[in-house]
Amino acid sequence: MRPVRFVHEVDINPKVLAALRKAKLRLLKDVLQMSVSDMERLTKLPTAEIHYLHKTVAAAICLFPPVTALQMSLGDCPFPTQTQRVSLGCPVLNSWLKGGLPTLGVIEIAGESASGKTQICLQLSLSVQYPPAYGGLGAGVVYVCTEDVFPARRLHQLISLQPQVRVDVPSDVITTIPFGNQVYVEHVADVDSLWRCITHRLPLLIARLSVRLVVIDSVAALFRCEFSCSMAVRKAKLLQHFGNLLHQISHKHHSPIVCVNQVTSRMDDIGDRPTSICLTSQRIIPSLGTAWSNMLLMRLLACRKEVKTILDTEHNPQCAVEHSNCTFTPQTQRTLEVLFAPHLPHSLCHYVITAEGVYGVRENDNTNIARVESHKE
Repeated sequence: MRPVRFVHEVDINPKVLAALRKAKLRLLKDVLQMSVSDMERLTKLPTAEIHYLHKTVAAAICLFPPVTALQMSLGDCPFPTQTQRVSLGCPVLNSWLKGGLPTLGVIEIAGESASGKTQICLQLSLSVQYPPAYGGLGAGVVYVCTEDVFPARRLHQLISLQPQVRVDVPSDVITTIPFGNQVYVEHVADVDSLWRCITHRLPLLIARLSVRLVVIDSVAALFRCEFSCSMAVRKAKLLQHFGNLLHQISHKHHSPIVCVNQVTSRMDDIGDRPTSICLTSQRIIPSLGTAWSNMLLMRLLACRKEVKTILDTEHNPQCAVEHSNCTFTPQTQRTLEVLFAPHLPHSLCHYVITAEGVYGVRENDNTNIARVESHKE
């Protein structure tokens, strides 16, 4: 449905339409932004007709009717994109995120270096290509790289292991999906190149190549190096324009936008003000500040911590007898945390990265290892 912009496109009284033209009010937004008293002064129309005009214009601008929580719960949503989700390729992570990632809006995955942000994005790039019946959107992905070279070798490794990983999908369905041919990579080196890519290249790729997912890895790399502290105001305005443009693309094409972000250390004392469930994430905050945070629909924070482990003495009694001979094995502990989202509470989920991909770990899973000492950070 094409959006209505001008007053002559609305079915209103010819007398009212003539008064609006005489007052040089041609856009619907101008009519809605004016108060009743200002409209009376400019158009000389009665108050009752102005109230009716406001209701008529508001109904014409609203493309979709409002949706109640009961309608969404019963599945009677008039436009299913509000309830549709993109699978992360792991049932544990999907259950934690109530089905996966929303298909409308800008979603951020922030985290430290080597925390697994790119691994999550690569797995998401494959999951979106599956049919909707298996958690995907049946479309490709545009992967915008701003820092490193695109990890093509890792992507091909994940593609080759899809039959073993996605056992819930029939093998004949997997073999018909051209995973490698539906990942379109764009490299940008500065903010101007990123802006040209978003405004020109990206809409063209989405329209011509059936793309339903956009990944920007990462958005912080360019803005942090090109703007100094004295340019904070200009940087904030550019981030707002950038975020608004991403939202327009997402809603126009019903495509989720996933942005990878870096983190910075907290400089204030947080001893009395815990801001996060994860102790590691209490010491870091996502980059780019409040101006960028206000542009996001959802923010996930990936954390990584090195710990030392030994075998659990309950499952290995010999280790309890010969404790001095036990080997302390370094192990990586990873957590993915929901910092904010309109449909999710503040929570976290542990996950691991293997050759097959990213997998969530349930809280009640029994393991045979126990943590005894943390590395100093």
